[in-house]
Amino acid sequence: MTDMDYDWDAIIIGGGPAGSTVARYAAEGGAKVLVIDRRKQIGTPLQCGELVPTNSELKRLCPDVPEIDQLFQTPEEAISRRTNEMGLVTPSGKRLNYPFEGKILYRPKHDEELVKLAKKAGAEYLTESRVNDIVENTVILGNGKELTSKIIVGCGGPHDPLRKKFWEEKSLNIAVNFVLMDGEFDNRVDLYFGSTAPGGYAWMIPKKGGANIGIGIQTRFSKGKSLNKMAEEFFSNFEGEITYKGGGVLPMSGTIQDFTKGNYMLVGDSVGMVLPSNGAGITTAMIGGRIAGQVIAENIMKNTSLEEYQKRWNLQMGKVMKYSKRGIKWGGLMFRSPDMLVNAAFNPMTKPLIWRAITCRPMFGIY
Repeated sequence: MTDMDYDWDAIIIGGGPAGSTVARYAAEGGAKVLVIDRRKQIGTPLQCGELVPTNSELKRLCPDVPEIDQLFQTPEEAISRRTNEMGLVTPSGKRLNYPFEGKILYRPKHDEELVKLAKKAGAEYLTESRVNDIVENTVILGNGKELTSKIIVGCGGPHDPLRKKFWEEKSLNIAVNFVLMDGEFDNRVDLYFGSTAPGGYAWMIPKKGGANIGIGIQTRFSKGKSLNKMAEEFFSNFEGEITYKGGGVLPMSGTIQDFTKGNYMLVGDSVGMVLPSNGAGITTAMIGGRIAGQVIAENIMKNTSLEEYQKRWNLQMGKVMKYSKRGIKWGGLMFRSPDMLVNAAFNPMTKPLIWRAITCRPMFGIY
């Protein structure tokens, strides 16, 4: 089959932040792109904490990523609230506060806007469609329809069908429960560690008129307690009416070894682009999505190798991911320790080191 015989230059499985960003940049570069998503409305149901750094904060956190303002164009109507402080909290309630500029999103609205940007660039969408199988260059849908494409991109999260079929490497996926709660909450994002969320962390992210409150754990460290039970206990610490309950999975072991295999590519959660030390996944998925989309367009137009995608990711985000993986190893030791030690470890001397680990920087200034 020649390039001319394919239905599409690129088929992207999943229309979340990763998929829509790949679509936007691939289409902008001249590729003929189709996004397939099983949901009726992309962005729902809600599946995350909805916090992203501001563009100026991102420039500090990810100094090797170019043109951040061009990539992240979040409209005001997709922002629920802003914060300038983050607290890290131990099981005893001891808190270390740090300056942090963040935007709390209306995630469905945010994802809708990314779809609009991709469509404006020329990408097409096929919603309410499930991918049943991928055979060579053919995507087979749940209704039996077959579509062909030169390049197939998996942006379907931790259980992406392309990843599941063609990659054997395992990621550490942690289960997450969260709620939206109405009420009055401080304008500070709080992350909770130690026995509150063994092997993971919990959060309270303030929103307009309420909060997004969630917990993710590794059950092997929870001494027989289920995630549901731990979530119930954690949510009961807050006053307010629960208006929404949700859940999901977060890959917490960082990126896998190979982002591409032949004409297949993985982007976002499907390749592990979540920073293990802080759970950030939306912005990283979009950074990876832009690189992948640009490389797809270059492949179609100039036959650039798809492997260029991973090389450019490593240049832009390799250091950040390396320090994040290192930070979670160090944090994992600490946060699996008895609460007494966790409490003792939160002190003025360790305060800057803990923040360096959370924000993916070299712990002691050592590269």
